[in-house]
Amino acid sequence: MEFLRDFFDFIILQRQELLKQIQEHIYLTLVALFLALIIGVSLGIIATRRRKAAGPIITVVNFVQTIPSLALLGFLLPLMGIGEFPAITALFLYALLPIVRNTYAGIDEVDPAIREAAVGMGLTNLQILTKVELPLAVPVIFAGIRTAMVISIGVATLCALIAAGGLGEFIFRGIAVNNSYMILAGALPAALLALFFDFLLGILQKHIRKLIKPLLGVALVLMIVLVFQTIQFQSKDNFLAGFPSEFMEREDGWPGLRDYYNLPLETVELEIGLMYQALENNKVDLISGFSTDGRIVAYNLRSLEDDKNYFPPYDAAPLVSMRTMQNSPEVEQALRKLDGIISEQEMIELNYQVDEEKNGIREVAADFLQKEGFQTSTQRDQGPQIIIGSKNFTESFILAEMFGIIIENYTNYNAELKLGFGGTKLVFDALANGEIDLYPEYTGTGLLVILQPEDEVKRLYMNDKERLYAFVQDQFKEKYQLKWLDPLGFNNTHAMMMREEQAARLGIKTISDLSEYLQMQQ
Repeated sequence: MEFLRDFFDFIILQRQELLKQIQEHIYLTLVALFLALIIGVSLGIIATRRRKAAGPIITVVNFVQTIPSLALLGFLLPLMGIGEFPAITALFLYALLPIVRNTYAGIDEVDPAIREAAVGMGLTNLQILTKVELPLAVPVIFAGIRTAMVISIGVATLCALIAAGGLGEFIFRGIAVNNSYMILAGALPAALLALFFDFLLGILQKHIRKLIKPLLGVALVLMIVLVFQTIQFQSKDNFLAGFPSEFMEREDGWPGLRDYYNLPLETVELEIGLMYQALENNKVDLISGFSTDGRIVAYNLRSLEDDKNYFPPYDAAPLVSMRTMQNSPEVEQALRKLDGIISEQEMIELNYQVDEEKNGIREVAADFLQKEGFQTSTQRDQGPQIIIGSKNFTESFILAEMFGIIIENYTNYNAELKLGFGGTKLVFDALANGEIDLYPEYTGTGLLVILQPEDEVKRLYMNDKERLYAFVQDQFKEKYQLKWLDPLGFNNTHAMMMREEQAARLGIKTISDLSEYLQMQQ
């Protein structure tokens, strides 16, 4: 009961944002479905009239359905930018298969004797189609439409990752910060929308002959609105920032940065990998990255100086459960071999090798350790296991691989890697609950995202890396029975990034410079 009460309190507090996301979700889904309905039914009819074309048509729409949703969005981003246009395009493509296939099957399965009777009555091919075949195929076609609707509502949640809005914003933010209320606030309306529109389509199916012309008129209006809004969006000249879900919500992220520097900035939500593509392709002007990211060099980006010291130190270190330390003390001894061995420049290079040179993560980690004089050849398949987690970005993957290589070469343990947890709280809770034994973490994240102390405490430790490390070490041991081992040697703080050419042209070197520029543009 307490959970439900807190959930409803959250809904009331966020009702305006929730209603906005529901409207965006419905708009994306309906426009995509109308387009898929017009094109899909047409392709299905063509397939029944041109039998040689049936195979290629079905093959193409089948192939589109096999493309992972996020991969398709990433492919569309450099071609169409961010926002509603690529989102609707992706939803349209995913909705085609059930409509095309069911239209083809519904018409193809009409009894040949009925067709012959229609021909005998003197009906033309068009009349046979519209007065005989399509009416008989309506149940099968509508089954495809209803399937396409459910698929579209589900896939539309991913469109939040390319700044198209919708209920995915709450879902991904909630996953990033492990906020169950936020996840449920996005997932529950999406499920209810699927049920509602499936029910509505069931009613429409019974009255389709009366409603077909009004529906086509609505579809035409929606297409005109889509084109208008797309042109308007693509032509916007506003300075635009793209941030990942976690940065939009976490305490050391956008809300605090905006107030601290007084940044009157328009923002959109983007998936981390797509965020860099969007910046490179001039779809956004500012992103939040990390100071050791290899893409700073690859994309010729400028990292703006945090001249007012908003971001605390983020020294990377292994975070290990006390249970693991007690049961497997040799693991701690092995990991301590990594104390202070990685500089910031070296971490940038390692990230660059994976992100831009496309080298394997384990290969990059092993090569670095080998150059540092470590043994890297052992890979154990049997024996007791140490489970290593990571967050969902390249650097965390590399560090987790390093931990695994060291453990397998300097202990009798086999390292099992569980990579790609979707947010800080998810991987932290997995460690606290004993589902993993260790993972790479950052001291600033430990302070602001996990501990979340009072403002007075923050001010004491925010800008002193030694005191910050000592504080999180003591607090984690006392509160969570987790142990911070010594830092690995580099500080990977948040960084606000712009394209070098644009930053130089506007004379922006610091976040304060950016604030002044934005205020002048108002």
